[in-house]
Amino acid sequence: MLLINRVKLLYRKAHPDLFDVLLIPTMPNQMNVFGPLSFVGLLMLSNVFMTFAWYAHLKNLSSAPWWIAVFVSWSIALLEYAFQVPANRIGYQYFSLSQLKITQEVITLGVFIPFAMFYMNEPFKTDYIWAGCCLLGAVYFIFRS
Repeated sequence: MLLINRVKLLYRKAHPDLFDVLLIPTMPNQMNVFGPLSFVGLLMLSNVFMTFAWYAHLKNLSSAPWWIAVFVSWSIALLEYAFQVPANRIGYQYFSLSQLKITQEVITLGVFIPFAMFYMNEPFKTDYIWAGCCLLGAVYFIFRS
């Protein structure tokens, strides 16, 4: 979308009279705030579904045949993609591809830890803290430029 807006601006400079006749819409200023927030919110929802699709079958379908677990996981993953695709499309208007990926990893850890502790009944590990520190380093290096 950022590229589309740049093209619109270049076109407007070259043909100001035609731009108003064609009524090409531009992004409202409110999107500058709500875009990144909706990106993070949709990505968090996506990660909840992704985490359940990847790991909930270990608890709920452990005695079922593997193909049933695959079918159930793929069904959940379809919902995950329904949130993930719009999230990345929105996020890509504001962030680089590498920034999108690191944001995804931070959210994934933030969703996985409560899932592991509360849903899968696993104990808290200090390794989660160390993994979070490593991700903070990754965030620093990706977002510094």
